[in-house]
Amino acid sequence: MKIVIATVIVTLAFAMGSCTSTRNTSGSPTTSAPPSYKVDPFWPQPLPHQWALGQVAGLHADSNDHVWIIHRPRTIENLETGAADNPPRAKCCRPAPPVIEFDQAGNVVQAWGGIGENYDWPTNEHGIYVDPKGDVWIGGNDAKDHHILKFTNNGKFLLQIGKPGKSEGSNSTNQLGRPAAMELDPVANELYVADGYGNKRVIVFDASTGKYKRHWGAYGNKPDDTKMRQFNPDSPQFANPVHCVRLGKDNLLYVCDRTNNRIQVFEKSGKFVRQFVIEPKTMINGTVHDMILSPDPLQTYLFVGNGTDGEIYIVRRDTGERVASFGRLGRMAGEFYGLHNLAVDSRANLYTAEVRTGKRVQKFAPTQ
Repeated sequence: MKIVIATVIVTLAFAMGSCTSTRNTSGSPTTSAPPSYKVDPFWPQPLPHQWALGQVAGLHADSNDHVWIIHRPRTIENLETGAADNPPRAKCCRPAPPVIEFDQAGNVVQAWGGIGENYDWPTNEHGIYVDPKGDVWIGGNDAKDHHILKFTNNGKFLLQIGKPGKSEGSNSTNQLGRPAAMELDPVANELYVADGYGNKRVIVFDASTGKYKRHWGAYGNKPDDTKMRQFNPDSPQFANPVHCVRLGKDNLLYVCDRTNNRIQVFEKSGKFVRQFVIEPKTMINGTVHDMILSPDPLQTYLFVGNGTDGEIYIVRRDTGERVASFGRLGRMAGEFYGLHNLAVDSRANLYTAEVRTGKRVQKFAPTQ
């Protein structure tokens, strides 16, 4: 008997809001309405092989509009690993490989990763980026994770920058500090790293050799590891974690200073341009967990993921004005618990990843 399942789409209403911005520069005004989104509660498709996901700590949409995640198998609860035991304790489940590629329909294309030869797999996976050549970069944010790894699209090891063990501080030229995210400038073949949970900087490497190029802290200052209070949008230094780095078509670099509740914008040299402050009164875990630029030719908007409040903001890239928002804390379709990463594909579909006990990836389709 053939069973047909009707797809239910839950539409999200947008609440208008505002955000504080400082040191902004004017840009070309946009008169069209901001994008709106609806959640697809049936994306992705059920995982094969009785796989279970842990905390999803990295997310990226590649040039083929395939969606990549990296999750943390060590965070899967004992109740979900019964099928992996010998003999099995239950019918379900077993940890999925840490790196998974999905197609547009939400089907698993391939999965790989974990401990192997000639490289140091991170203790606590964090961040995934697929560069324009198709190579896959990953990192980790455990107290011992001070390195990033580069693999081919199908998981063959290519390069390691840094090594696990001990951090050498925010001015080291060869060791990272619990790096959170990375992005490639294909023209210069330079890899920008948000570094991170231990260090307080952006650092740049040659993407082929791993050779150090340059680094900087907040406002383009030399990084200082002196401990400062968090949730301070006027802080002269980044707080931990420096959680994302995004390169725009305007050749500017957008950096998530998560627990200072701000996005700072730089030239590729590290020269400070401006900053946008997001919900300055929110504390607990900060408000700029991730940020992605919209895929329209002008990259009119920034999508900003506020994991503490469980919201996504749509912000004007030129002025920092918030024009729409959606979401709330929760575990139902379209809600967020542990909102951690954002991705957007060329069709303007928006994807979200959740850590803590959220442990999932969701898809939101544009409605206009």
